[in-house]
This record gives sequence, structure tokens and C-alpha cells, in this order.
Amino acid sequence: MNSFIKQALATVVGILFFIIITGTLGAMSLVGMVASSQATKNVDDNSVLVLNLSGAMDERTQESLLGMLGGSTTNNPGLENTLQAIRKARTNDRIKGIYIEAGLFSSDFASMQELRKALVDFRKSGKWIVAYADTYTQGTYYIASAANKVYLNPQGQVDWHGIASEPIFVKDLLAKFGIRMQVVKVGKYKSATEMFTEDHMSEANREQVQAYINGLWQNVCQGVAESRHISVAQLNAYADSLMTFDDQRSLIRRRIVDGLLYTDQVKGEVKKLLKLDADEPVSQVSVTDMANVKDDQTDGDEIAVYYAYGDIVTTPLEATGGLLGNSHYIVATEVCKDLASLADDDDVKAVVIRINSGGGSAYASEQIWHQIEMLKKKKPVVVSMGGMAASGGYYMSCNANWIVAQPTTLTGSIGIFGVIPDRSQLLTQKLGIKFDEVKTNRNAAFGTSSRPMNTEELAYLGAYINRGYSLFRQRVADGRHLSVAQVEAVAQGHVFLGQDAIKLKLVDELGGIDQAVARAAKLAKVDEYYTYSYPGEPGLWDSMMGTVQSGNYLDEQMRATLGVYYEPFKLLRSLNQIDAIQARVPFFLNLR
Repeated sequence: MNSFIKQALATVVGILFFIIITGTLGAMSLVGMVASSQATKNVDDNSVLVLNLSGAMDERTQESLLGMLGGSTTNNPGLENTLQAIRKARTNDRIKGIYIEAGLFSSDFASMQELRKALVDFRKSGKWIVAYADTYTQGTYYIASAANKVYLNPQGQVDWHGIASEPIFVKDLLAKFGIRMQVVKVGKYKSATEMFTEDHMSEANREQVQAYINGLWQNVCQGVAESRHISVAQLNAYADSLMTFDDQRSLIRRRIVDGLLYTDQVKGEVKKLLKLDADEPVSQVSVTDMANVKDDQTDGDEIAVYYAYGDIVTTPLEATGGLLGNSHYIVATEVCKDLASLADDDDVKAVVIRINSGGGSAYASEQIWHQIEMLKKKKPVVVSMGGMAASGGYYMSCNANWIVAQPTTLTGSIGIFGVIPDRSQLLTQKLGIKFDEVKTNRNAAFGTSSRPMNTEELAYLGAYINRGYSLFRQRVADGRHLSVAQVEAVAQGHVFLGQDAIKLKLVDELGGIDQAVARAAKLAKVDEYYTYSYPGEPGLWDSMMGTVQSGNYLDEQMRATLGVYYEPFKLLRSLNQIDAIQARVPFFLNLR
């Protein structure tokens, strides 16, 4: 018996010892991974910057610990780091060119437009760009067309079909489960609720969607036309005939690509540009490597660049998406605290707020609006709009000293709505749950799950929504120095592209984040400056404990598996987590 106990104890001690040793080694490995990723990078002479356009590109790089350990290839460096890498490469004499390797890539049009402009500026420095893909998506071809040479696999494709919007409607799906959405909205163009209440697009929504996808496609075609010397009319003809399925050799005749090559042959072309022998290796640097290359722009005063992107929510509790959470959130309590700190930081001379959001909680948007108002009293505030700064995203933006948007930015959508699920049929008819009621006042049971809202309750909710809309409209009028009547003429939930919004005085300038920073420096009367990004990157411990909201590895896998159905699936899952009163564009646009 004693022998058995001794053996058991020895086994337990051995297991504990093994766990301690392996845990220590694992922690050391993780620390080493992080340390190596942050080490200063020296660029070899005659190097090439490699842009791997695959996966989804967010505003900022979001590292996933699970993804790193699992060897995930879906992560893509964020737009911030990619633009920074191209800028550094443009001025670094050791880097001779850029090699673009295009794959399955997704991003909003404004981000692609900003990335493409950075590549065009890179070429103006006299350096070269070579692009290659087995298959170009429409987005990657738009970006790659800025290259000196565009190559395609001999059996590859160039997807070129135009832009379509295919909204998804879930009213009948919800009805199968005994759920009906109770909606109160302001604005005939406020279409976010249509997915819950209709089975097709309203005429007003069809009008605005047609307008902005036409504008998006016009920008794409103009960019490609200028770089590839093909007329816009001809590009439209290629799209109409589904050039995707054309013989690859015809793409050369049409100037869509410059050659049909396999991967090893493209490498040979790059070596020729670098004046290397066939057996010499190519010195490559990645976007991640470039993040650790010393930046020469460190003199002068600080211009803070604050990144705010994703759905707008009030508290961190609403930003807990679990395994299928959103990629990122704008958490009002955290943003307000950060902006207050920037206001009190005397080293920061101006603040650029980079906004990429289709909106969210109307209450949270108001809180951020107020904090920006406080920040403006101490230093200039410039908003740089990304892919979207609409509804709640525009609410945040409207009182900045200056607003910069890309021509393809989706903005406006001045309006709010309320949506409250009615689950009474699910509970009473499907599940057989019965309710009774005792109350002290007529509306004491407002919001109950046992029945839909009555006429009086809907009227009270409608009055609340209208007050919120009036406040939103007034905020825009005050921030943009317009009358309420002028705002109302462009409100009603109407979505515009940046190139149209500037004509309506909703934005001040067309351009990207560099233009916004330059404007902020001018407003602050600063000649020499450098930029610093906020909020700070999450630490290793946050990543390990899973407190980082974005870059969720399992989320990436679900997005890759479900494709276009990922967003509606995520929305249905999170209905209980979102505020009832929303200032936002449609939950997903489903552009193709």
C-alpha cells in the first residue's frame, strides 16, 4: 500500500514538474517570438519590399496569439503598417522596388484607394513595382494595376465584373422562429432596418445604393484606365462580357496584364531588375520587417493619430463578441478616456482621429462627440475617414475642425432608428411558455417579452427616436456651420460617397491619412512634426488572456468558412448585445 502511495505521489510530482518545465519553456518561447518581432531591422542593400495581399486588411495590424501558434495565414498587416512600410521603402536607398503577391484579399474601397495611391507615389520616386497573382480578384487587380509590370499565371484569371450590392433580408427567417422585429426609424433613406422588416429594397434605398456603387466603380475604372492606358468604356465592356473567363492570352492583347509567367519565372524578372545572376537570392523585406526599420521622421512636434474603427458601443461588456465576435469595436468609455488623456498631453500639438465605422449605439456616439468637443478646446482635431464614417461614425466626425475623406468613403447617413425584438410567438407558441401580468401603472411592463409593443408604447419610443434625430441633426449643423434646414436636406439617413459629400459641405477635403496629418499640423501651426499612433498596441499578456478584441483566430476561420453569410450569422447571434437605439448604416452592405 505504501509503495503504491509513493508511486502515485511520484507520478503526480513528475507531472507537475513536467507542466512547470514545459510552461516555462513555452513562456520563454512566446517572449522570444515577441522580442524577435520587435527587434530593430536592418535592411540589406538591393532589397525588395514584398506586399502579400491576402486575407482581410483592417485599419491596424491585429496579432492573434492563437493564429501565430496555429500558423494562420489569414492575418494581413493592417493598412497603417502597410502604408508606413511603403513610405519608408520610398525613401530607403537600400530598397529598389516592391513585389506584390496578390491572393484572396478583402478590404473596403477607400482603404484600397489609399493603398493604391501610396504605390503610385512610390513609383514617382523612380523605383519599380512588379505584381503577380495566380488569380486577381477585382480588388487586388485595382491595387496591382499601379505596378510597372502586372504578371499572371498562365492558367490564372483576372476577375473583372463590376460592383453589385446584394442585401440579405431575414424577416421570414426570424418568423420561422417566432421572432418579429419592432422598428421605429427616422429618414426615408435609413435602410438598416429593412433586412428585418422587408423582403426587398425600398425605392429610396435602391436609389442611394445605385448611386454609391456607380461612384465606387467609376473610381476603380478611372484608376485602372490611367495606369494601364485602357479607356473606361473598354473596361466596362470587359466587365459586361465577364472577362474573368477569357483566354489568358487575350489579356495581354487588351493590356490587362503584361505577361503570363509561373512563379519561378516572375522571380527571374525581379532578379533582372535587381541586376542579379539567376543563382543569386533576392533579399526580401516584409511589411512586418519594415515596422522595425528606423523611421527618419522623428524630429519636431507630435501629431497624435488615434484609430477608432468598428461598431460603436458604450462599454467593454458590449464588445465581448466571444468566439464569433466582431473584428473590432469603438468602445465609448475607452475612447473618451483616451481622448481626454490626449487633450491633457502637452507634447501632443494636434490630434487626427482615423474613423472607419458604419455607426452603432446612438448614445455612445453622443458621448464621443462630447469628448471631441472638449478636445477641440485645447488643440486642433482633424478627422480622417476610412472606408466608412457614416451614421454614428459621422456623428463622431461632424464637429472636428476639419474632415478629410477618400472619394470612395461612405459617409453621411444622418439618422437613427430603434429596433426591439418581439419574441412573444417564440416563447408562447413555439416553446409553450405562458405569462401573466400584474402592474401598478399602465406602461409598467414596457419591454416585456410576453407580447409585442402596443400603440402607446410605440408612440413613446417614436418620440424618443425623433428627439435623438433632432439632436443628431443639430450636432451636424453646429459642427459643419450649416442651418438645420441645410442639414435636413442631406439627412434622412442618406448615404453619400466622399466625392459627393464634399459638395454638400459634409466633408472639407478629399484625401487619405497623410493629408489629414498635414492639415492638423497646419492648424496647429507646426512646421516640423512626427506622428505617433494611439491607442497603444496590446501587450503579450492581453493576447494570452484573450482580452484583445480583434484578431480572433476562430473568428477568422468562421469568416473564411461562411463567406458572405458570416455577417448575418454574427448579427443574429448578437441581437441581444446591441443597443436598441442605433445610428448606423445597414449592418452589412454585401458588396460584390
